Amino acid sequence: MKEVPQWLDWAQQLAALAQSGLAYSQNPFEIERYNQIRKIAAGMLSAYGNEPIQRVNSLLAEQEGYATPKLDVRGVVFKDNRVLLVKELADGGWTLPGGFVDVGEPPSLAVEREVWEESGYRVKATKLLAVLDRNQHGHPPYIFHLYKLFIRCDLIGGQPVDSLETAGAEFFSEENHPLLSIARFTEEELHRMFQHLRQPDLPTDFD
Repeated sequence: MKEVPQWLDWAQQLAALAQSGLAYSQNPFEIERYNQIRKIAAGMLSAYGNEPIQRVNSLLAEQEGYATPKLDVRGVVFKDNRVLLVKELADGGWTLPGGFVDVGEPPSLAVEREVWEESGYRVKATKLLAVLDRNQHGHPPYIFHLYKLFIRCDLIGGQPVDSLETAGAEFFSEENHPLLSIARFTEEELHRMFQHLRQPDLPTDFD
């Protein structure tokens, strides 16, 4: 596991504390204090994460209710010992297709939807390969604390298409793959997914 930057750990905890406090507080003085805590968290995330303060403030203000980690699903689709990757328009890097789980949506359907939307391929979710804390696995700092769910999917059909967020969907070998979008998918995670391909009886990874 990678060491989490101390500032990121503090900022995420402060933001979560403020969000949960605002969800339950009715005293105007407490509400003011929690808003001040959220402002401090936003300042830390903006300064150390190189994000515009207006964007950080807006994202934190949108969060309501008791704060918990967000869920990001990634579809692990193999064909002829190659894995499906899509090219992210945001940074030009490649990643497993995926995204946030919607409310009311089970992880299996979420990953099948994300793979379809981002790559044009129809798949069937079959096994949870890993549940990883994003902070612990070499990804760059992110405003929110989230867990990444890597789900093995069987290829059913379809053909490669572009989407609003991606441009390109191809299968790559473990040794010959393009530059990765490390905000979403790291080299360490890629090699671990291929280990699961070679050893299908491996238990689910976690943490």
